[in-house]
Formats: sequence, structure tokens, C-alpha cells
Amino acid sequence: MATNVKVLLVDDNPMVMGMLRGALAPLASVTVATDPADALLQAVDDPPDLLVSDYRMPGMDGRQLVEKLRGRAATAGIAVVMLAAKADISDQLSHHEHVADEYVEKPFFLKDAIRRIKRVIDKIALEKMAKSVPSDGVLRGSLLQMNVIDLMQSLEMGRKSCLLTLANGAERCDVYFMEGQVTHAAYGKLTGDAAVFKVLRWTSGNFQVNFEGKTAQQTTTLNTQGLLMEGLRLLDESRRDEGGAAEEEDVLLDN
Repeated sequence: MATNVKVLLVDDNPMVMGMLRGALAPLASVTVATDPADALLQAVDDPPDLLVSDYRMPGMDGRQLVEKLRGRAATAGIAVVMLAAKADISDQLSHHEHVADEYVEKPFFLKDAIRRIKRVIDKIALEKMAKSVPSDGVLRGSLLQMNVIDLMQSLEMGRKSCLLTLANGAERCDVYFMEGQVTHAAYGKLTGDAAVFKVLRWTSGNFQVNFEGKTAQQTTTLNTQGLLMEGLRLLDESRRDEGGAAEEEDVLLDN
């Protein structure tokens, strides 16, 4: 489901641009620019929520583009995903603060790049939803809008402390976060890691995020990323055992 997140995609390679644009279109409202100068003009005229930019481009590079955007009040808060070679990330970009919220190392597989960019899109979407929280301070939504994995990744990236309550029919799971890390989860008689694994496959139902929800209990043994990685591994095993369809072939992109 497309969100209300606006993405500006900047790349001077038409093939890479086309592949990324097509993959991001279901996730956000995407506009494109073929060079940093055009991207700067577009961003100033209509600030996006997220800039996805190649680093090495003719004339102005991606870091210089970000610096110009950071220097303007209207565009200073734009989130950034930078596409760059490993050497550029370590030698040119990692020494500068606030260049990017996420890096995608080139060459990259399309699915991996989209997963990384989607994490940032989901974080922005959740923050936008949080701004419209009703007077009781509880954010409510549907898992059709944002599934369990996306929710947990967004809360981790935002370093949120809260109670995430998931409901699917008569089933319910409470997941507590402290600064983005899951500390306690309860699903019926299950607690801890096992409770989280039980609900990761849910794609329908509802969720609530109570930013006042707290607990002193510590029942999980893995951090949030560890829970998600192990949960996804278990899901993949389950699908293979059930004879699920083979995963589509991925595409390696570089320019």
C-alpha cells in the first residue's frame, strides 16, 4: 500500500533510476531528478520527506547536495538514503555527520536496496501517523497499512519507548520497547522471543502504539534486529516446509 511519504530519487543512470522508481512506486509518492542541480530545485520548490541519491554524479556529488539541503530551513529535516561504493562510504562519507540516515552499498541487489529504503519510508510514515495521535496518546492503525515486521523496524529506527499491542481476531500480543529494543513480549502463555516469533507472520488485524506503556519485565534474549532476523529465518523454513513458491530472481545494479 502506498503511503503519504514523498520520495525524491536522484541518479544519473537511467536504468538504475527506472528500476528503483518502479520498485518504490507502490511504497511512496516518487519523483525523480537526473542530476543534483535539478534535485535541489525540486526539493526547494516541494520538499520531499526522503531523498534517495547516488553519491558519485557529474558536477555536484550526493554529499554536496545533502549539505545544500541541510543549509536551508525548509529542507534541513529531509531524511537521506545514499547509494555509494564501499570505498566512498568509508573514505568520503562516514567521517561527515548527518550525511545520510541509511547507506546502500554499491553494487547492490535491487531487493536489498528496496528493503533498506522501505525501512526509512516506514519510519517516516509512522512518525507522520504519530503526529495525528488522538487525545488519549494511543496511535491506532491496521496491519494492512504496516505489517508487524515493518512496525518493529520503524520503532527500532526511531528508538521509541512504548507498548505495541497487536490484535488479530481473538488473538492479542503485547510487545514492549525501550529505546527501540524489545524488552518484553506476551502472547497468551508465551512470553519473550517465542511470543514475538508467533506474530511476525501476521499481515491482517490491527495495532496500537501507546507511548506511555512501560514495563520492568525483561523476557526477550535477542535485540530487535536479532528477533526479526531469527523470526524471518523461521518463516522461510516454514514456507519451504509448506512448499511455498520459489523467490523471484533478484537484480544486481551498479553504475
